[in-house]
Amino acid sequence: MRAVIYVRVSTKDQVKNLSLPTQRKACIEYCQRQNLLVDKVFVEEGESAKTADRTELKNLLAYCLKNKGRINTIVVYAVNRFARERHSHVVLRAQLSSLGITLRSATEPIDDSSTGKLIESMVSAIAEFDNDVRSERTVAGMKARLEGGSWAFRPPLGYIIGTGASGAKILMSDPQRAPLITKAFLMYATGLYTRRQVLDMVTHLGLTTRRGMPVSGQTFSQLLRQSLYAGVLEVPSWGVRQSSNAPSLVTSETFDKVQRLLDGKRCLMTPHQRNNPDFPLRHFVECGLCGRRLTGSWSKGRKGRRYAYYRCANRSCRGVNVRRDVMHRLFIDFLGQLQPRAEYLRLFGKIILDVWKQRQQQAAELHAAAVDRLTVRRERKQRLVEAFIYERVIDQSTYQDQLDKLNQEIALAEIEERDARIDQIDIESAVSFGEFMLLNAASLWVNLSLEQKQRFQQVLFPRGVRFAGGVYRTEQTSMIFSELAVVQPKKEDLVALTGIEPVFQP
Repeated sequence: MRAVIYVRVSTKDQVKNLSLPTQRKACIEYCQRQNLLVDKVFVEEGESAKTADRTELKNLLAYCLKNKGRINTIVVYAVNRFARERHSHVVLRAQLSSLGITLRSATEPIDDSSTGKLIESMVSAIAEFDNDVRSERTVAGMKARLEGGSWAFRPPLGYIIGTGASGAKILMSDPQRAPLITKAFLMYATGLYTRRQVLDMVTHLGLTTRRGMPVSGQTFSQLLRQSLYAGVLEVPSWGVRQSSNAPSLVTSETFDKVQRLLDGKRCLMTPHQRNNPDFPLRHFVECGLCGRRLTGSWSKGRKGRRYAYYRCANRSCRGVNVRRDVMHRLFIDFLGQLQPRAEYLRLFGKIILDVWKQRQQQAAELHAAAVDRLTVRRERKQRLVEAFIYERVIDQSTYQDQLDKLNQEIALAEIEERDARIDQIDIESAVSFGEFMLLNAASLWVNLSLEQKQRFQQVLFPRGVRFAGGVYRTEQTSMIFSELAVVQPKKEDLVALTGIEPVFQP
């Protein structure tokens, strides 16, 4: 009769003590007493019995399946080393039974008799009860820590665990990642960048996970929602909201701006990623009748010709169904009404200069990071050459493999460094262009790309525009321009009477 032994500890700390050797010795002695030949021993280091992701348990089940008919028994130190939840225990036992394998405990009298099965059931129930009690105590302790202002989970990216003056563990700012987290919030709060653009920027500056891997888009989205960065401990499922003892990485104002942008409650100066270049006003202009944003599409006429139309996205409304060229012509006329405020026109040069300095600083940071990466790789290549030629501590094959890898990394780093070089900008020309933009918004819009049109629209009209009866209206223009006609209560001045729909001709 052949047996497989399975031993496990729940935490990495327990790996260092005598728990594993003790379990292994007891299981081997049990097999000797029962005349069982030990075929293999599986050792699970630091994995909880509550999770199904236990590596060695999976290996054990795969081994038993591969050796079906050859393995008769699995021996564990105790039932709670096998599973801490009754359902999991029953599922695993059923899997073993289908392979003709029984479960035995080195410290508990379980077998295939009715009494043995009862004892096994009772032991597994006690193990689950013990685990539930531990979980309740753990949750209570974590909630108490949170209510006291201390973080009770794994530190978010940007924080590390340190030791306070009293010797207690506290959260501290990660000197490498915290500044990049702060920069990410500040950049996104401007409304000028998409999440992907911000993520790409801070990734180039060196933001990585704790394992040195790039931060994924999903992780970055969750990061922007983490209130701990603004000094607030919040766990809605536990009803906890408390000021944090950890240092804040962003101000509450910046965090709130980011949340409004993520929720779509604040104007984002970046284009919709899936917009059609044929319809730059799509998702920007609202229907004056129902308030839904307009969509755009192509339609075929009777003779097979295709026509572009803007329509209200609300099928039951039909408040807007207008040819694209008409919508664009009316929008250009609407832009022609914009007149820059004199005080802003005088200060525009200073505004442009401030923005230019900010962009130059960002470009300088990106370039410096790219140079650092390139320098590190060149130094690695030099050490590799010295190790092979002068010290002779590596062989030809290893040297060539590593050299090829480093040459590839250096080539990519050189490309990054060239792309990140700071362009010299004629600031006087930039100011002149800015003044032209303020004085000629309509003609400028016509010649912009889709992305530029959408950014421009958002800057000019922070709260968007509404369209009804062949007329554009807005509740607010950018502070740079004088106010246009203000929209009154929505269904009075914007729409025609019920049943009257204006007809537009190309």
